[in-house]
Parts: sequence; C-alpha cells; structure tokens
Amino acid sequence: MNFSRRIDDLARQALERLRPKAKSLIITVYGDAIYPHRGSAWLGSIIRLVEPFGLNERIVRTSVFRLSKELWLTSSQIGRRSYYSVTEAGRHRFDAAAQRLYTVDGHHWDKQWTMVFIGLTGLEGEEREALRRELSWQGFGPLSPGVMWHPDPDQAALRQTLVDAGVASRALVMRGSAESWVAPDALRDIIRNCWGLERLATGYDEFLDIFRPLWRAMQSAPELDPALCFMVRILLMHGYRRVLLRDPMLPNELLAADWPGTAARLLCRNLYRLIQAPAERYLMEVTETAEGPLPAAAPDYYARFGGLQDAA
Repeated sequence: MNFSRRIDDLARQALERLRPKAKSLIITVYGDAIYPHRGSAWLGSIIRLVEPFGLNERIVRTSVFRLSKELWLTSSQIGRRSYYSVTEAGRHRFDAAAQRLYTVDGHHWDKQWTMVFIGLTGLEGEEREALRRELSWQGFGPLSPGVMWHPDPDQAALRQTLVDAGVASRALVMRGSAESWVAPDALRDIIRNCWGLERLATGYDEFLDIFRPLWRAMQSAPELDPALCFMVRILLMHGYRRVLLRDPMLPNELLAADWPGTAARLLCRNLYRLIQAPAERYLMEVTETAEGPLPAAAPDYYARFGGLQDAA
C-alpha cells in the first residue's frame, strides 16, 4: 500500500473541505510553527511554506501586508529581502490562543461567571467591535448587546486585552454566580443561544470527519514524509482553531455527556503528537531568518498537549 499517496490524497481532501483563507492560514503558520521559534521569517520562506496550500507569491505578499496593517506582523528590509516578525500585539494574541489550543484542561470550575460591560468602556464604532472580537476569540459570548460573559476565562489574557484596547482603567468587569433557585433549563437555554452550541457541535463533527481518516492513515504508515506532516499539521491546527476559538470551553457541568468537542480535542492531541517532530524538521529546513537558520523552538513549545517529542 502506498501510504504517502493515501495521506497526500486525504490532505488534499482536507484542504478542499476547509478552504482556508490566505490571511487566516498565514496566521496559523505563524502561530503554530514560526512563533515558537522567535516569530520571524524571510518572506521567501513563508511563500515556500504555504505554496502546497495553493497560495501564490502575490497572494502571500498581499496577505502579510494586510496582517502588518492589522498589527499582527511587522516587516524589516535587509537588502532586497523582507522579513516579517510577530508584533507585541500579535504575541499577546498568539499567547492567548495557545493557552486554549494546546493546554490540557482539568481544573475545577467554581461556578462563577465573568462579565465584561463593553458598553461602559467609552469605545465607539469600530473600536468597540474590535474589543468585542478580541473577547470572542477568548471565548466570551454576548449576554446582551453591551455585556460579554464567560464561565471561566483566562483572567490574565482578559486584563491584557483591556490594556491593549486602552480601556483598562474604565472597564467594568464583575464575577458572580447564578442564584440557587434559577431553573437549570433557563441557564441552558441562554448558554445554547449565546454561544450557538448546535453550530459549534456541527463544526466539531466536521473536524472529526476530516481528520479521523488522516489519523488512521498516518498512524499506520511505516514512515512519514516531513513535508506532508507539516501540511497536515497546519491544516489540523487551522481546522481546530477555527472551531475551538468559537468555543467558550464551558465546564463539563454545562455540556452534554456526548459533547463532540471532547473527542475532537483528543484526536487533535494524538495526531499533533504523531506528526509534529517530522513537521518541525521540515520547518527548520525551509525557514530562514535575518540571522540565518531558524533558531530552536522555545521550551514551552514542547509542553504543548501535555508533552511533545523533540524534533532533533
């Protein structure tokens, strides 16, 4: 059996089903792969890394230019070469996302809800929408037009988001629990509507449908191609990020027993652990920085999903 051809076919099918937008895919490449290595890369390396996803040079140049405008990346010029590094704001975003994407959850919920009153921040129009969007990426849902809430957010990431938005001194953030006499059905209805749990479950089911065949094929392969592993790893985290960052990561007490997010997280962890080492070798081979070869990944990279194998 030709395992590489089978894996390549499944990866192409995954790409066709996910249809990632160029800018979003480059964010995944930076956040998952380049950021742990100090977050800088030559534009030519980025072009080569994303070429298998069907992105040409013109699209990549346009996308990284827009990401610079949105303060994800910053560029520097050395001779005729352009290098793109993660900005301070980008680091905060990637760190907040990584906390949700790669951390093995297992702490106890204290039944306290966190509410952010975005209508009282003094922000208007696009600035308020930008804050709402940042909070949504952290899993906050709209309790009302001016209030975002979450059962168990990352408090440090929340504070940093308010600082970045320039409203830390004016923002009203409160924590509290529902009264004991509140009917469980009332809370479940609000949660289901607030976060669109049916749509979220459908997203997790689709993720499982796309990546289970890849997990089976790659687990059975006697040898894994590093370039294919990199492609699958980026597709895996792009697909998972797209669903997970809409997920408020509600405590188990608030979810159905057969919640598909649990199976999706297990699959993502297992497949990532299987392919990340050869994918890292490919990344190190292809990527150049202004100082030369890509430096080794930071130690916290190897803590992802409870522990990874060194790529060396």
